[in-house]
Amino acid sequence: MEDFQFNTARLRLLPFILEDSKAFQLLNNDAFIRKFLWDDERIDAIMADEIMEQNLRHFEEDQYGLWKIQLRGKGRTIGYVGLWHFFDEPQPQLIYALLEPHTKKGYATEASWLIVNYALEQLGFAYLTAATDEPHLASQRVAQRLGMSFVEKRIEDNRPTLFYKIEKCTA
Repeated sequence: MEDFQFNTARLRLLPFILEDSKAFQLLNNDAFIRKFLWDDERIDAIMADEIMEQNLRHFEEDQYGLWKIQLRGKGRTIGYVGLWHFFDEPQPQLIYALLEPHTKKGYATEASWLIVNYALEQLGFAYLTAATDEPHLASQRVAQRLGMSFVEKRIEDNRPTLFYKIEKCTA
């Protein structure tokens, strides 16, 4: 999994591994994160285990998945970023989540940019999308800062969902 580690001056991205299942569950059960990512529902240990198992398969087979976001030198996970399948889309979408005390510092944009670049340049994606609940303005701002353009509004899981997209530059 060392091939899938990324660093910036402030952040370190490490793939979630099977042993991170409990930590993943705790992150996603945080009220701030689950409000939009899980429609305010808690995930149980079985679901966390299943996601971690699928994550391992994605990294082994597809070279992408979910990465822990850590502050460099601290070793504590403050959120996550990655590529994951949602809404029967033909390819994975960008996903990002941070614990509330770590928002408004540019971490989501910084971590997401690494994954956008990886998807477009290393994995050869022609484009990448991100979906966000309509009320989640901070998530929309991250997509916009990444250079993503608004594509459409759809109802997904009975909620208004906004879709953003960035395409690989071919010039």
